[in-house]
Amino acid sequence: MDPSLDMWDFSSLISLWINRFYIYLGFAFGFSLWICFQIVIRKQNKNSQEKTVPKASRDLMTNGYISLQKKEVFVSGVKIFYGSQTGTAKGFATVLAEAVSSLGLPVALINLKEYDPDDHLVEEVTSKNVSAFLVATYTDGRPTESAEWFCRWLEEAANDFRFGKTYLKGVRYAVFGLGNSAYVSHFNKVGKDVDKWLWMLGAHRVMSRGEGDCNVVKSKHGSIEADFTAWKARFISRLQALCKGERKPCGGNCKKGKCESNQHGSEAMEPGSHAQEGFHQRDAEQEEPFGSTSEEESGTEDHQSLKSVIDVEDLGKIMDRMKKEKREKERQEGETSLIRSTVKNEASERRAMITPALREALTKQGYQLIGSHSGVKLCRWTKSMLRGRGGCYKHTFYGIESHRCMETTPSLACANKCVFCWRHHTNPVGTEWRWKMDQPEMILKEAIENHQNMMKQFRGVPGVREERFEEGMTVKHCALSLVGEPIMYPEINRFLKLLHERKISSFLVTNAQFPAEIRNLKPVTQLYVSVDASTKESLKKIDRPLFKDFWQRFLDSLKALAAKQQRTVYRLTLVKAWNVDELQAYAKLVSLGNPDFIEVKGVTYCGESSASSLTMANVPWHEEVVRFVCELVDLIPDYEIACEHEHSNCLLIAHKKFKIGREWWTWIDYSRFQELVQEYEDTGGSRTFSAKDYMARTPHWALFGASERGFDPKDTRYQRKNKSKDISGC
Repeated sequence: MDPSLDMWDFSSLISLWINRFYIYLGFAFGFSLWICFQIVIRKQNKNSQEKTVPKASRDLMTNGYISLQKKEVFVSGVKIFYGSQTGTAKGFATVLAEAVSSLGLPVALINLKEYDPDDHLVEEVTSKNVSAFLVATYTDGRPTESAEWFCRWLEEAANDFRFGKTYLKGVRYAVFGLGNSAYVSHFNKVGKDVDKWLWMLGAHRVMSRGEGDCNVVKSKHGSIEADFTAWKARFISRLQALCKGERKPCGGNCKKGKCESNQHGSEAMEPGSHAQEGFHQRDAEQEEPFGSTSEEESGTEDHQSLKSVIDVEDLGKIMDRMKKEKREKERQEGETSLIRSTVKNEASERRAMITPALREALTKQGYQLIGSHSGVKLCRWTKSMLRGRGGCYKHTFYGIESHRCMETTPSLACANKCVFCWRHHTNPVGTEWRWKMDQPEMILKEAIENHQNMMKQFRGVPGVREERFEEGMTVKHCALSLVGEPIMYPEINRFLKLLHERKISSFLVTNAQFPAEIRNLKPVTQLYVSVDASTKESLKKIDRPLFKDFWQRFLDSLKALAAKQQRTVYRLTLVKAWNVDELQAYAKLVSLGNPDFIEVKGVTYCGESSASSLTMANVPWHEEVVRFVCELVDLIPDYEIACEHEHSNCLLIAHKKFKIGREWWTWIDYSRFQELVQEYEDTGGSRTFSAKDYMARTPHWALFGASERGFDPKDTRYQRKNKSKDISGC
């Protein structure tokens, strides 16, 4: 053994012994670091475990007892609506219901044919349900028969200012459409429309619209069944996220219903986000909320492909396309120059009243337009009476059968721009007839046909009475008060004669700006004059007439009305803070025109409009209308309050000559009127008749102060408890 090695081992041991303090210190420091490291790791593991446990389900220890927090319910159930023709949509709805049931959520399958949106759809606002709509597109882009009424109602509600853009705020929904891309012009049109209309009413889309395609060549997933399966998987996944309370607010840069913060556009903004609330304040008619579709994606790809590198082999195709586009542009320019020269040559000819822009605006409002200047629309009271839910105030005051009444006009034009105009001044204005004119035979024929076509849509609708539907297909009354000024139509007398030949009663309304036309007007069942104010200043402020001599025309119209022998009516529209304090002036106007009846109605608020400054504050309460009428009657001793229709905020003041004994005779004997007007025509106008010649007794329920408060006891919806009304104030 080498003695030097022994010497090294010995010296090393002595060195370690001398420096043993530093060795101990090193071991202690290392052990301390190891302990600290273990503590940090355990703390991190504990925090990660706490984060994986939902806050709503953590156990809270209090005085040794465990108290569980109440779990918030984000989705209370799912309602699946389907509109099916061949059974495909119904089958998909059943499959979707089974998938939803597997999540433990209550699910309801609803056939749109048996669903009344008028009564039940608004209930979904606060129900916390998620609604799924499976709707098919049928022939010519129309909904299936089972979904026709629902789609019709939804479209009218979306375009009706009385519902508003927040009517369905709180409703969460998803849409899957069934269609065939072989019909390019209306592929999945119904699904797109339902999606759009729900969005316009303020509902919240929980995911983008799904589109099933029966065309297997172009179907995104190979078949309509595969399209539905893919959409169903996304819907179930989205439903699970909603059940956990997941919210994904967007960045607020949304256009046409697509979220720019989500490149795939697969999910819409969630309810509750501030961005979503602001998004719904925009004009729903201008920005249509369509989700991403295969058509949009393909369009993007085509656009990108034009910017990419072009293969030499494709250069010929590109050049052919450019030449074709050049030829098309030249052809369009030639047509434009031809149109311009034609317009110049025909400048002296009269143009059509209904322009393309006006047609689009009025069609959105539910009008069926006729020819170049006429229109017809279905009144909501017609729909109401078809269901046995009561008629309009004309039913209460004069015995009109609302379900047999056609609301139309031969002239959409008007000489006023009233602040309470229902159409927000989308109709044209003018002081004289300066448009080309359609014949009255054509107008009446198409008006009745369009009215009947709109009525046919109510066949089989839930709640519609079969006997009233059959009656409603035959027009018995015509209200010439839709919009505009019917008396402006140069052939108004021929139009009235055609109505009477068909045994249709006539109720014509004029704005008291055409006194000569009133004097020349042939007998009508009842002639109305709108008396919206009683002084020159207030009339100018409310009606905003176009005529410079509007006040003299107004007074002359009332004088012309006094010379009429048939039934005449003043129609007063009360606008709070505008014309309710002019009692003495109104009384003078009554003595000027000596009308048979005076209708006093509170103004109807028509929503916000740049053309009007009216708000809900200008709408009087029914009690205020009653008080005004009572005070007015005190100033006109020949009149009394006869009838009341509380739902319309309207009362009828009648001349005492219609009160025989203690009974009112404000109703109309329509058969007798037709006999009298026929005798008038047969004698060339020599045999005249008066308003009292065709009056009928007013039923008790229609009278002011009756326990029914102006509602027919036979009407199911508006029945009232037998409670007398206090009329001591009158």
